[in-house]
Amino acid sequence: MSALSALPFLKPVHLRSPRSSPGGQRRHTLPASEFRCLSPEDAVSVFEIEREAFISVSGDCPLHLDEIRHFLNLCPELSLGWFEEGRLVAFIIGSLWDQERLSQAALTLHKPQGSAVHIHVLAVHRTVRQQGKGSILMWRYLQYLRCLPFARRALLMCEAFLVPFYQKCGFEALGPCEVTVGDLAFVEMQHPVRGHAFMRRNSGC
Repeated sequence: MSALSALPFLKPVHLRSPRSSPGGQRRHTLPASEFRCLSPEDAVSVFEIEREAFISVSGDCPLHLDEIRHFLNLCPELSLGWFEEGRLVAFIIGSLWDQERLSQAALTLHKPQGSAVHIHVLAVHRTVRQQGKGSILMWRYLQYLRCLPFARRALLMCEAFLVPFYQKCGFEALGPCEVTVGDLAFVEMQHPVRGHAFMRRNSGC
């Protein structure tokens, strides 16, 4: 059995199949959607979305292009991209961390023996924002993490104005994060990943 077939939340999802009108012309349909782990070949598309999403708000990106390639080479299985008609429209990139709280080193390191998934960045293409795609992608990502036997919790850091969004996704605030980037301060947030055998049996993992 392939890894993809064993993980139901990464199987391609076609929102609606093409239909033809009585005259033989194809009607307008929703684009086919696919969720899959990213590869280093996706790095440029990832960076273009991230750069546009973050630079106008905070003046910097959580991950630069070389760092995106770094994580997609080391731990592509901890990323998730949403593609519509073959075009990347939203993504998450994560890595493993082995301490209770995030530190400055967590920005660049992947700890293979860790049990905490550090979510570095979630971004949505500007043309499809305000459609709930960020929440949907995060839900699918957390479901996917439940299929990974080593994942016990998800960690992230965000600016204060994003705390309500992540709380709606099920994260709880742990307090101020010790990590700083320039003048920016962050709140650290956590979500338990209950990857127990019972849940894996009942999720098809």
